[in-house]
Amino acid sequence: MQYLKKIIPEKILKFLRPFYHGALALAGHFYFGRPSRRLIVIGVTGTNGKSTTVNLIAQILQEAGYKTGYTSTVTMNVNGKEYLNKIKMTMPSGWVLQKHMRQMLKSGCQYAVLEVSSEGLAQNRHLGINFDAAVFTNLTPEHLESHGGFENYKLAKSKLFASLIMNKMSAEKRRINRKLGKAIVFNADDQYGKYYASFKSDLCLSYGVKNRQADLIASDIKYSPDGLEFIIHNSKFIIHLKGQFDVYNSLAAIAAAQSQNISLEICRSALEKIPVVPGRMEIIQGSPFTVLVDYAYEPEEMRQLYETVSRWPHGRIIQVLGPTGGGRDKARIFTLGEMAGKFASEAIITTDDPYDEDPKALSRPMVEGAAAGGKTEGQNLFCEYDRRLAIRLALRRAQAGDLVLITGKGADQKMALAAGTYADWDDRGVAREELKELQVHQVIKFIK
Repeated sequence: MQYLKKIIPEKILKFLRPFYHGALALAGHFYFGRPSRRLIVIGVTGTNGKSTTVNLIAQILQEAGYKTGYTSTVTMNVNGKEYLNKIKMTMPSGWVLQKHMRQMLKSGCQYAVLEVSSEGLAQNRHLGINFDAAVFTNLTPEHLESHGGFENYKLAKSKLFASLIMNKMSAEKRRINRKLGKAIVFNADDQYGKYYASFKSDLCLSYGVKNRQADLIASDIKYSPDGLEFIIHNSKFIIHLKGQFDVYNSLAAIAAAQSQNISLEICRSALEKIPVVPGRMEIIQGSPFTVLVDYAYEPEEMRQLYETVSRWPHGRIIQVLGPTGGGRDKARIFTLGEMAGKFASEAIITTDDPYDEDPKALSRPMVEGAAAGGKTEGQNLFCEYDRRLAIRLALRRAQAGDLVLITGKGADQKMALAAGTYADWDDRGVAREELKELQVHQVIKFIK
């Protein structure tokens, strides 16, 4: 495909991709011995929260005694052997997915939990995978340029739910879980939840916070920098995850587990043991000022991040953020800048994944948005297009009690640059390195 990109016009490539990826997925399905016929496969899709939900479902399954593997934007796991996702793809090619599932089988896994993206579904990377449960997290405008509009984006995700009834339950799956049926799990608070729930399945479970008709409802929610508390069916959950969205992620995971006949008590035991999902509301330093790294890169994620940290005790909020290039949704760039302009005490605009675009030109709408949100360049709005230097600037401007937010990449292991090249990157690692340098800098300054 990389060779074809160089010689075939983009419009033709867009037409060919579903055929290419579909054929590759089916080839992998047969080459690797149809692994999804012998694994119970749970697919998770939606705009936000997919990676965390995948991780939580896998942890609950393991707590219940099932050997489990999973794939996500953040991490890959084969029966407890976890490693960070370094291929910079939420949903790998169908060939790679089939290979991963084959490895899961070889290591004794009974379950596979897969993060399923709209782009992957649109390109037919899911073909050949016998899904048993489909989980819907939420739907907000995202990837609209690549899909050609919101309706196409919504329809692309529906392929996961439509695929449930295309494959019967195999005898191998029945031996893993005798009471198993094809299941749909959906967010009852999301306006599109009922659409995805309308597809055929043996079981349909809903979850929510606002919709009191949901099967699983979280109530009495409490937020703090140490974690979350909430109650489901008179059972109190105390977990280390911190975000407002983590309530929904937890609910989605619990509902998915219950679709597999796993008790609420096992769910609680599993979730209470999870320290953090890499790059999701991950605190790098707690004092004298707090440094938090998060993957949020689109408006709804950012809104929920802001709502969460606004409940925490803090002084000023200094945010590092930047826009994504490569044909991603440019309409959100101004909005993200405006949100940071209104919420953060100081905004530092930098690069994210520029691809072939000039970082300065790409960031201009974000700078304009921050100015519209009330910020003034040189006073509380700064532009530094070297991301490391931007993080350094934020840390050196922070004072005791402040909160530094580094958003947009989370635990992403690569930065996409021009001409299809990638640089190794990890916001968390860079922040730790710069914190050490800051300590040295302060010691030298004190000695002088």
